[in-house]
Amino acid sequence: MALIFSFDHAHGRPPLELRRLLGGKGANLAEMASVLGLSVPPGFTITTDACRDYLAGGWPEGLSAELTRHVRRLEKTMSRRVGDPDDPLLVSVRSGAEISMPGMMDTILNLGLNDSSVKGLTERTGNERFAYESYRRFVSMYGRIVLGIDGRLFDEAFEGLTGRDGEGGHAEPSAPALAQLVEQYQELVEAETGTPFPQAPLEQLRGAIEAVFRSWNAPRAIAYREREHIDHHLGTAVTVQAMVFGNRDNRSGTGVAFTRDPATGEKTPYGDFLVNAQGEDVVAGIRNTLPLSAIRERFPEIYKELTGVFAKLEAHYRDMCDTEFTIEQGKLWMLQTRVGKRSGKAALKMAVDMTRQRGWRISREEAVARVSAEHIDQVLHPQFAERPATVLGRGLAASPGAAVGKAVFSADEAIAAGARGERVILVRNETSPDDIAGMIAAQGVLTTRGGLVSHAAVVARGWGKPAVVGAEQLRITESGFLLGGSAVAAGEYISIDGSTGEIALGEVALAPPSPPMELKVLLGWADRIRKGKLAVRANADTGADAATARSFGAEGIGLCRTEHMFLEGDRLPIVRRMILAADGPEEQAALEELREAQREDFEAILVAMDGLPVTVRLLDPPLHEFLPSIRDLELKEATVGLDEQEKQLLGAARAWQEMNPMLGLRGVRLGIIKPRLYEMQVQALMQAAAARVAAGGHPKVEVMIPLTVTRRELALARSWVEATIAEETKDLRRKPQVQVGTMIETPRAALQAGELAEAADFFSFGTNDLTQMTFGFSRDDVEGRLMSAYLQLGLLERNPFENLDEVGVGELVRLAAQRGRAARPGLKIGICGEHGGDPASIRFFYREVGLDYVSCSPFRVPVARLAAAQAVLGETA
Repeated sequence: MALIFSFDHAHGRPPLELRRLLGGKGANLAEMASVLGLSVPPGFTITTDACRDYLAGGWPEGLSAELTRHVRRLEKTMSRRVGDPDDPLLVSVRSGAEISMPGMMDTILNLGLNDSSVKGLTERTGNERFAYESYRRFVSMYGRIVLGIDGRLFDEAFEGLTGRDGEGGHAEPSAPALAQLVEQYQELVEAETGTPFPQAPLEQLRGAIEAVFRSWNAPRAIAYREREHIDHHLGTAVTVQAMVFGNRDNRSGTGVAFTRDPATGEKTPYGDFLVNAQGEDVVAGIRNTLPLSAIRERFPEIYKELTGVFAKLEAHYRDMCDTEFTIEQGKLWMLQTRVGKRSGKAALKMAVDMTRQRGWRISREEAVARVSAEHIDQVLHPQFAERPATVLGRGLAASPGAAVGKAVFSADEAIAAGARGERVILVRNETSPDDIAGMIAAQGVLTTRGGLVSHAAVVARGWGKPAVVGAEQLRITESGFLLGGSAVAAGEYISIDGSTGEIALGEVALAPPSPPMELKVLLGWADRIRKGKLAVRANADTGADAATARSFGAEGIGLCRTEHMFLEGDRLPIVRRMILAADGPEEQAALEELREAQREDFEAILVAMDGLPVTVRLLDPPLHEFLPSIRDLELKEATVGLDEQEKQLLGAARAWQEMNPMLGLRGVRLGIIKPRLYEMQVQALMQAAAARVAAGGHPKVEVMIPLTVTRRELALARSWVEATIAEETKDLRRKPQVQVGTMIETPRAALQAGELAEAADFFSFGTNDLTQMTFGFSRDDVEGRLMSAYLQLGLLERNPFENLDEVGVGELVRLAAQRGRAARPGLKIGICGEHGGDPASIRFFYREVGLDYVSCSPFRVPVARLAAAQAVLGETA
């Protein structure tokens, strides 16, 4: 099987369809050269197969012979030879993965220069300075990238020549000075490596190719792939291309351009240009660039040709393109193109505008498919308006948006500062229900522990509050915290970006959210695509949250977590009285207070969602979560002592303590031990529904019984629920619609889904707990070092808490849905965990399960509406 293909190779199908083999760069170069007929410097692509073979077992057998053949063919095409002392051919060696990873891997330019060919380049160009400047750049680049020499050593030598800091100024040393600098560089190489700088062109070429292959596993490339969820096993292709020079003279230049503005989406070419420069000068920022419009003034004919190329590229790719080009002595060469990355605002504008494009256009379905969840997040949440001056470190990007505030370290501090009108970031090792009030008061949340489905992450996402979690390098001290070699004092300003995980020192300017009108247009198209196929609901626990969710387009509530109502400041003392009370009048009095409070809560939610389904999950967490921490109480007992109530709370906390509460007394098990608790909740819910009926409303109620694992267990709990429903609605002429179902959140429940379906009207998958119990991972502890190691080593292809694993959790979900619907045709199925807002999981569920609805946080609803439409489009594609 061939491992190398020239750009003009006849593949028998468009090169763009061979991105997996040729990489994005190689496929696009071949497309421009062989399909569009643009001026592309000739070259060839070494395939991703070769990279994967190299990374698995070293230099592939047969690659050297193929490489020699293709070099000779390129030399024939260009009528020059690599390394020729009279008229040398120089080449570039660049990476190009299937999925673009800008700047993450390595590039080597001017390859083929040596002590002999540099003289030939001088003779051919008549420009000795140009020749030795090219040689200097090559030796420095090859030394850093291929030989692993510290780049600062080359910079110091250059500074000694120019008297400038690095290449920060556009120094113009003479040709003899550059020749002397090349000698210094070569001496440096020999001193650092023990061998002379390689002079043989094929040896140089092999070294460069191997360096590009190795750069696939460079730390920055691995980190980028993890953030972008790119498969670590794809590998990169390598393009070897004849060099053209934008630094020949003042009739030459180089630039990077987008066919439209990637920040705003305006239909105006956008980019940077330099006269008498190489491409690396533009992207490295070593010279101040000119706007693209400067080409019109200096090279009017070239500008006209370039804009014609832009129009041709857009018409062919039917999208905005990112390009690189060089002008060599008045001749335009296209060096690269790809579909360009863009901001959220630009993505929305381009998607809508391109449905109305003159000459060519995309369909509304294509427009919906082109916008990503990240694009929508950008326009719905504040972002950093500028790059932070000092980035201290990173954690996990848990809840999108950026926030600025003074660092505080307890919920009480956050509440007090909020009351004074101060902005704060709550910094904790981890959060618990006791921190809820502090999280409300804070602009954002930062934790040292926890994963993407930890308490802090889940609560922050539900409120649309920025959060960075699992910042393992952060150490909280008595006076503040330590991170990235800096000490941050309590009360000092910090900034966090919940979209990237960045933690910055000081007040970073924020750009406020500004949803463009195109968002409403695009989501309207998305809603029409998914109508009647896949509904989008929200997870909401208050009337205000429900109203917010409906304003974002939610079509009901998929999960109302009643325990969150218990955590409100005026409710928690009542809950604790109920826990402390012995069975009897005291417990009943506490339950009665809770019933009245919950009835009000439920009625507010039913008002906000009138006419739409509302799924209420009966109490799920263990009771100890509503009690103070044993450790805190014991510490207080040992220092200042406890009052009588605190002593009772400590006794109760010890009594309800469990070694493994996740597998303990929670969910339906709690209802079995304390049946009055579930009875009270259903009474409150049905009284709220009755009130809505009396007011002319149309409540649709779904009661979810959590953590059931047997049919008998579910049937028993259902009998209590139905008895209470019958009692509370017996006097109503128009009875509210009520269904009873369960949450599938254990492997056993998934396996027994056929039996459970006999007692259920619907299934809702609790994917967080199901993932934990399937993999044996604690969602609060597995992120960070363990998960990163598993992903880097290829032990897992993806983080199962972010994307369902088809062989693990996904297989259980598929099996449960099949068995449930076989036992009860028409069984309604939804997901309401964190995966309910994850586009990849929505696609998987819809394709494999025949999902009826997804449910996510209110602020994630627009993303879920888009993802649901994309899932439907994926099925019909």
